[in-house]
Amino acid sequence: MRISIASTVIALAGAARAASVWTFSDASVSVGTASDKAVEKFTSTNRVKKTLTLGHQETLKVSLTTKEGSTAKRPHQAFLVVREASGLEAPFPLTIKESGKAVVQISQKDLPAQLLSSKLPLEASLVLGSTGSAKGSITPVFDIEVKTDPGHPTPSPAAPLRYGKLGEIHHIFRADAKNPPKIVSLVFALAVLATVPALFIGWTVLGGNLSHARKAMGRAPLSHALFFGSIVAMEGVFLLYYGAWNLFQTLPVMGLVAAVAFFSGTRALGEVQGRRLAGER
Repeated sequence: MRISIASTVIALAGAARAASVWTFSDASVSVGTASDKAVEKFTSTNRVKKTLTLGHQETLKVSLTTKEGSTAKRPHQAFLVVREASGLEAPFPLTIKESGKAVVQISQKDLPAQLLSSKLPLEASLVLGSTGSAKGSITPVFDIEVKTDPGHPTPSPAAPLRYGKLGEIHHIFRADAKNPPKIVSLVFALAVLATVPALFIGWTVLGGNLSHARKAMGRAPLSHALFFGSIVAMEGVFLLYYGAWNLFQTLPVMGLVAAVAFFSGTRALGEVQGRRLAGER
């Protein structure tokens, strides 16, 4: 019998703990100035019956003690949420001590312009919640009627801030650069081509030995042919890039030609250096 009773007590205690809810006690709301305040009491089951009026220079103050079940305790979240009929709301966090004593103050300057211009009373609710097994709670506690002062007009809510889907963005890329006039390109092309015979003439005057061409081709024919061909091919790539290709077409071909020039040039120039070191000029 004792075991049965103890088991029942433990089970009931566990069920009571699992079913605990965040609530509050000793709650009151005062509205007015420092010298003249009207105080109303409310509980988690009985809200303030009359509508409170908040003037331009008045302050609304809510004081209460938060509780987890029947124990005074500090929750992780506690807000006084002021809501208008359209659904727009503004939360105001409560300042809470470890003992559960909580307070929050609101004046007209703290309310958004949309709430200040509301024609209907605003509904105030207490929102309590925390980690753990205790359930949170949302409790309507009183209504507020905002009484504005004609000498202090409220901001116009003509363009309230709303978050939503924006229009599609159509990005326009900058137009491709235009080529210079053909006559200018032709002049510079001829100037570049004129350097080719000048190069051969200068090479001959400075002592170039054409008789070594047969010897060079005999020792490393493939390397010399590929190296010279890669130089010509690179100039062709630049010509195609100038006339028709874009950068994405040019870069892969340029990389391939550069690789051929590097490996063949290493062998070809190595052969030339070998003849020079041997005293062959």
